[in-house]
Amino acid sequence: MEERSEFIVVGGGAAGCAVTSKLLKANFKVTLFEAGYSNNNFLINWPAGFFKFINKSKFATYHKTKPQKHLYNRENIVPQANVLGGGTSINAQVYMRGRPEDYNEWNDILRVNNDNVDWSWDTLLPYFRNMETNSTFNNEHHSQEGPLQVSHCDYINELTHDFINSVATLGVEVVDDFNGENPQKGVGYYQFMNNKGQRSSAANAYIDPEKNNPNLDLRLNSTIKNLIFENNKVIGVEFVNNKGIHKKHFAEKEVILATGSLITPKILMLSGIGDEKELSEKNIKCLQHLPGVGKNLMDHPECPLIAKANGKYGYFKQGEGWRMIKNGLEFLINRTGPINSVGVEAGAFINPINSSDLSYIQAFFVPSIYMNADTIGVVDPDYGMSITTVMTKPKSRGYVKLKSSNYEDPPEINLNLLKHPEDLKMMVAGQRFFLKSLKQGPLGDKVEKIILPDQQNLDDEKIAEHCKKFVRTNYHPAGTAKMGADNDALSVLDSKMRVRGIENLRVCDMSAMPVINSGNTSAPAMMLGLRCGDFLTNDINK
Repeated sequence: MEERSEFIVVGGGAAGCAVTSKLLKANFKVTLFEAGYSNNNFLINWPAGFFKFINKSKFATYHKTKPQKHLYNRENIVPQANVLGGGTSINAQVYMRGRPEDYNEWNDILRVNNDNVDWSWDTLLPYFRNMETNSTFNNEHHSQEGPLQVSHCDYINELTHDFINSVATLGVEVVDDFNGENPQKGVGYYQFMNNKGQRSSAANAYIDPEKNNPNLDLRLNSTIKNLIFENNKVIGVEFVNNKGIHKKHFAEKEVILATGSLITPKILMLSGIGDEKELSEKNIKCLQHLPGVGKNLMDHPECPLIAKANGKYGYFKQGEGWRMIKNGLEFLINRTGPINSVGVEAGAFINPINSSDLSYIQAFFVPSIYMNADTIGVVDPDYGMSITTVMTKPKSRGYVKLKSSNYEDPPEINLNLLKHPEDLKMMVAGQRFFLKSLKQGPLGDKVEKIILPDQQNLDDEKIAEHCKKFVRTNYHPAGTAKMGADNDALSVLDSKMRVRGIENLRVCDMSAMPVINSGNTSAPAMMLGLRCGDFLTNDINK
């Protein structure tokens, strides 16, 4: 019997969950395909549990870039979620929207299109506001009636307070809301997508309430091979189900891709949508020549500052032995203690080159020595702290290509972090600025030694060398199937997220971004899904 539904959503991440919810609320029948696992896991639900997923987990796929020549031939690791809810199920849960200038820039790019729609901040703010139930704020910027739980961290380490006070001594204003009247300025405590010791992912917010909806057909552990066409119209997908059986599923209305900026272009190219020359090299027939597919890859680069503490400060060993048992029992019995923390409790937005301009550096403070693949073996685990500086509006661009025509092969990724000289200049300035916070004020009083970067030589060239040795993804790839102007040869989507030249196919994930937003990307991804849902329902109801 032929499998069929009205809409097919491919990818159960932040955007995919949001667009699915919109369609279900409009009483459409939706099949949601997710290649990964269920999000029903206690480590996923606990705020601090994500630390177990950073370097190795079945809930993530660890992509590798090509060797990056400008980064001493390093291969960057780019983890992407392999679970319902996508990154919102395994990330650090920071709730950040971007700033008005980000989306007004999109609107300026897209306003010249035929059949254009508004993407300005004033249009998008209601999407962000209405998605949240905010435990602290209820005003023109925040709601307490949405499906997504947003709150401040219930447990704050003393080093985090010291960080805020030390950065304040550098002339940075202490703020209470990075998503408020003047977003992404100053230093303060982050808000998170959790509440009372429970993560609030896109799956929790948008899919859990629909689990008993007969119009939802949820397919986990199901991998999409390619799209099915009838002339230039997409009518379904070929997939491999959770038992390894190859099948087809058809859509009566539209197919929406939401598999993220690495896999969405891969599916498009495997289906014959992309650069004709590149597809022919992989023996794939080109059905629609869109050379922008896989191009314009952006990500927020981050670089670490790491210091050893002069006492038993921070979270070192809190996830081991008797401390782990003690913290676990305290959380289970009283819902208190360090397990309420995601480890990244505060941060800052600054412009270290021109303080009167928009911020271009975001900082994350971690009350421990943050160990990952780049620092293991270089830095010894100990009591300490880390500050990661993130370049929020990078000018560097990379790409995603096919390795072969085999759907099982991972894509070829060239991330090009810090390739543009202005990105490197801004990152060096950001590192230099936040080094000061480790040398003065209450935080400086608890530092025994700054480990990274090497303090023997701190001229710009040496800090740049440090950045190139340790730069990594901030887990925010974007832009590889971008919305763009009608006269932009690299535009893949129009302003309603429709794939150009193809009927019944849209993209609603981070790959649709013309330019990456400043700050974390979970909330913007959900906004994209909700916006796409409105486009679909409005077009159907015309």
